[in-house]
Amino acid sequence: MEKGTNCFPTCHTIFLAWTWLLLLSWCCTGAEITCRSCSSPSPSWPASSSRLRQEQRPPPPPPRGLRSWPGGRARGSAGADPLPGGEPGGRSGPRGAPIRSAGAGGGALGGRGPAAPRSRRSSEGRSRGVPAAEGQRGGRAQPRGPLEEGRAARVRGAAEELRLSSTTFALTGDAAHNQAMVHWSGHNSSVILILTKLFDFNLGSVTESSLWRSTDYGTTYEKLNDKVGLKTVLSYLYVSPTNKRKIMLLSDPEIESSILISSDEGATYQKYRLNFYIQSLLFHPKQEEWILAYSLDQKLYSSMDFGRKWQLMHERVTPNRFYWSVAGLDKEPDLVHMEARTADGHTHYLTCRIQECSETKRSGPFSRSIDISSLVVQDEYIFIQVTAGGRANYYVSYRREPFAQIKLPKYSLPKDMHIISTDEDQVFAAVQEWNQNDTYNLYISDTRGVYFTLALENVKSSRGLEGNIIIELYEVAGIKGIFLANRKIDDQIKTFITYNKGRDWRLLQAPDTDLRGDPVVCHLPFCSLHLHLQLSENPYSSGSISSKETVPGLLVATGNIGSELSYTDVGVFISSDGGNSWRQIFEEEYNVWFLDWGGALVALKHTSVPIRHLWVSFDEGRSWSKYSFTTTPLFVDGSLVDPGIETQIMTVFGHFSLRSEWQLVKVDYKSIFNRRCNKDDYQTWHLHNQGEPCVMGERKIYKKRKPGAQCSLGRDYSQTVVSEPCVCSQGDFECDYGYERHSNNHCVPAFWFSPSSLSKECSMGQSYLNSTGYRRIVSNNCTDGLREKYMAKVEKCPGKAPRGLHIVTTDGKLVTEQGHNATFIILMEEGDPQRTNIQLDFGDGIAVSYANFSPVEDGIRHVYKSAGIFQVMAYAENSLGSDTAVLFLHVVCPVEHVQLSVPFVAIRNKDVNITAVVWPSQAGTLTYFWWFGNSTKPLITLESSISYIFTVEGMNTVTVQVAAGNTLIQDTKEIAVHEYFQSQLLSFSPNLDYHNPDIPEWRQDIGKVIKRALAQVTGIPDEQILVAVFPGLPTSAELFILPHKNTTERRKSSEADLEQVVEILFNALNQNLVQFELKPGVEVVVYVTQLTLAPLVDSSTGHSSSAMLMLLSVVFVGLAVFLIYKFKRKIPWINIYAQVQHDKEQEMIGSVSQSENAPKITLSEFTDPEELMDKEMDTRVMGSISTIANSESTKEIPNCTSV
Repeated sequence: MEKGTNCFPTCHTIFLAWTWLLLLSWCCTGAEITCRSCSSPSPSWPASSSRLRQEQRPPPPPPRGLRSWPGGRARGSAGADPLPGGEPGGRSGPRGAPIRSAGAGGGALGGRGPAAPRSRRSSEGRSRGVPAAEGQRGGRAQPRGPLEEGRAARVRGAAEELRLSSTTFALTGDAAHNQAMVHWSGHNSSVILILTKLFDFNLGSVTESSLWRSTDYGTTYEKLNDKVGLKTVLSYLYVSPTNKRKIMLLSDPEIESSILISSDEGATYQKYRLNFYIQSLLFHPKQEEWILAYSLDQKLYSSMDFGRKWQLMHERVTPNRFYWSVAGLDKEPDLVHMEARTADGHTHYLTCRIQECSETKRSGPFSRSIDISSLVVQDEYIFIQVTAGGRANYYVSYRREPFAQIKLPKYSLPKDMHIISTDEDQVFAAVQEWNQNDTYNLYISDTRGVYFTLALENVKSSRGLEGNIIIELYEVAGIKGIFLANRKIDDQIKTFITYNKGRDWRLLQAPDTDLRGDPVVCHLPFCSLHLHLQLSENPYSSGSISSKETVPGLLVATGNIGSELSYTDVGVFISSDGGNSWRQIFEEEYNVWFLDWGGALVALKHTSVPIRHLWVSFDEGRSWSKYSFTTTPLFVDGSLVDPGIETQIMTVFGHFSLRSEWQLVKVDYKSIFNRRCNKDDYQTWHLHNQGEPCVMGERKIYKKRKPGAQCSLGRDYSQTVVSEPCVCSQGDFECDYGYERHSNNHCVPAFWFSPSSLSKECSMGQSYLNSTGYRRIVSNNCTDGLREKYMAKVEKCPGKAPRGLHIVTTDGKLVTEQGHNATFIILMEEGDPQRTNIQLDFGDGIAVSYANFSPVEDGIRHVYKSAGIFQVMAYAENSLGSDTAVLFLHVVCPVEHVQLSVPFVAIRNKDVNITAVVWPSQAGTLTYFWWFGNSTKPLITLESSISYIFTVEGMNTVTVQVAAGNTLIQDTKEIAVHEYFQSQLLSFSPNLDYHNPDIPEWRQDIGKVIKRALAQVTGIPDEQILVAVFPGLPTSAELFILPHKNTTERRKSSEADLEQVVEILFNALNQNLVQFELKPGVEVVVYVTQLTLAPLVDSSTGHSSSAMLMLLSVVFVGLAVFLIYKFKRKIPWINIYAQVQHDKEQEMIGSVSQSENAPKITLSEFTDPEELMDKEMDTRVMGSISTIANSESTKEIPNCTSV
């Protein structure tokens, strides 16, 4: 659990804000601390107000999905952003997402913006955990007074005040600064650096800064503003994790983009300009000069000289998804793992070397695209997420082997997944299943991270300050296999403990007595001890629970006794035997730190009032000594313990009053250790689990300082552990994948699991491990005993016929574009992959065959040259049988435009034919969605035409959407619906044709001009006239005469009124009174289109009979013309375009007839509908505007079937 820590633990930040500001942050170089004295001290300061968040990287957008924490180091209070899917991730993602990790290779990481907290094990050299969610504690109990001062029998030195050696230094001139970042090198270095800043929350930037440096452990400080530039405003401080002498300062980007570099622990600096703005940094875990920088515009840069020169690596990298190589696993130390968007717009997992990261040098270890914010590179494992068919699939690569799909129980159906830990060659994951909302199930994997089994159900989760998910799970430092978890049972939160990595869990036994020595009546399982498992993300607070690697078995935690976890009535409890038994040490919240290798404890009260005392214990919290550390009471903003393992120096930060300067109090504990420890000061401690000496298959004996020995361990202290293996018992084995533990403690196959399926990829003649239903817990060291019984047995692979054949596409979609690669994957649940022939018929006349499954593992690619629906069939056969699988694939050609072909005017309650013309026409199978009027539910068809009856008069809207694969296009038109109307064809003087560009916009404008001219000449209202100009030449139009809006109820009289309107219009048109000026000097006359009659024949006597017959014919024709003119109810041409006043300037279609039996008027001068459609297709481009095609074929349309 100690490998690859990603954030240098000795570099800290302090953030001073006002009381109302609860959002705190921490970067790898430090943490930011709240100034509680900067506002009125009267309100009680809630415990949650001092929570901090890592600033290692800014949080990604909440998508949900697979997530992780840096290095998976801790398990306590795991936190991550909601992912895409959900939303963290939220990371998150999936939301997944999104995954959160600081990189398997470790690396110190810093960032500009606050990032979601990340869970790690609370131990020396590790990040400290995750803060609780906002408001999680509710209100802390009001202070009850210093109860410890009244317990004279338990507190030494009550008669005479004890003092600690301390010095106080004021940061003069920085009273207005509300943020500070602190770096304390430790490890034999006396240098402390403090960067104080004035952050303007209105502007969102730093406006002032000061840099301070101490070379005597904080006794005195020197201001270095003149060395970095008096006008330079600094925003962040970073330290190389492999060389503490190398310091990097970032200027505030609002003023300038530059960095200042020091190689002598901050004594001198060199300034370098940058051409990009740094958002976060990732230091190499081994090479002190190598750094990755992530910019605000999502570009990734690399430097091999500690930031003096930078080189661009990639321009589209996902935030937080870049990692250094892991020593021993990646061949090149300068290899970088990243998640980035490629030119095709998809997200891919890529790797490259920092100096060779051009597009041709990059490689993709995973061939397919992945979900955004889903890459995690952590220790021996690499995780990715791929969503297909609405379900998230998770893949893992162990030790850089090919990716394998993670196997969770079949019906877990995860909504969200978090990688909590990858320590000890095993993966701990928290999975939110389909039926969970505020809880997660804990799963633990085999060594390869593929097969997961359930460890604990319904573990409590909550939202952090950044919206990140917090899983309340904590690993006890110093002893492997011991975990604490808060579990939700019947709406109550209870704390459980396990000693064998989650195989068995039990409640915590409450203390026997309280602080006053009175018996505590608390009987399991109705009453127990419950603990807050939120680890502290900031180094100035110990958090609600802590343990230390150097003092195994000692735990300090905040909690309560009762039936469930409480957030109000809390105290502090301690265990000296690894959680078997507990004692209460305080009735209020205290921060408790370990001193001198954990041999002593120091406690500082968590309060909003000024204090001047702290408490020290040398007997594991059984008794406490009260010491004063300052003469003047101090509003404590935070405390920073010397990062060295000895831990005998502490710096307390605070203010004496509301407006005072920063006060830095250095507290030296060396004086209270009166001597060095000798062999008589030590004792042995036997690890056990309720009396059982075998824990994780071993008996362990630890050496630790005797309680009460007030001696110093010194640097030569070595922790002696005696360990011997135990005989394997049933408790050393957990259920294998696919098996569930029943009440008789036996592992039985789940209803969905077939034990024979484990041999499905086994070939005849080979061998495989046949599970007994049990597997030994990873890192368990037991021997003999039941080991042989429960071990998987080596068996010969049975011959099997193919069964469960499936065909899927790599992206999980059943649609592909014509001319693009479609990749098919063939899956087989059972059978012999090496001895099974495979044939794949693509459905377009092409098929391929393979002798076995080896060539098809990465998929079979095929390019379709035509659009349509194809039946793809796979056939698998061996000597024992065969199986088939079918997939129907839609191959589409992307559609670019759709135009509705609708009549301009329609009759109410009559069928109207509406057509959607798609461009290009050869687009394959399309789906049409039709909306009419205000309807919220569309009609769906596979045909491009639909018949519809309009029942409401007035302007009715028609909208069509056409779906082809991932493309969705739309068009909208309006239809005027009336009970009745009349219409007439119009023609124009020939000069109009010369000025006709034949585009929709021109026709619409001309229609408006004609309408105005008719209204001006005749005085008829605009709403009774509609004019539609047809496409093509010669220029023609159709005039629609509509009834008055309010005359529908009086049909007979209104029809007569309409006839009068028609007479007025025709008289004006026949007298050539309707004309308009197209441009100066160009007058256009509007005519009624006349029918062409047969010519009269000569009437000489020699042909009198013939002439008479001809004359009679003419009379009858004239009479017919008059009747048609007088009583006409004309059916206009269905496919003729007209124009309507519409915001989208759409084309218009002729009206629908008032009578189905009425004859059509045929005019030889006018082009027939098919010719008009062809003319519309052969359009001319004027400037940047072109007409829209409405026919199914045109020379303008590219041939989509040609590949």
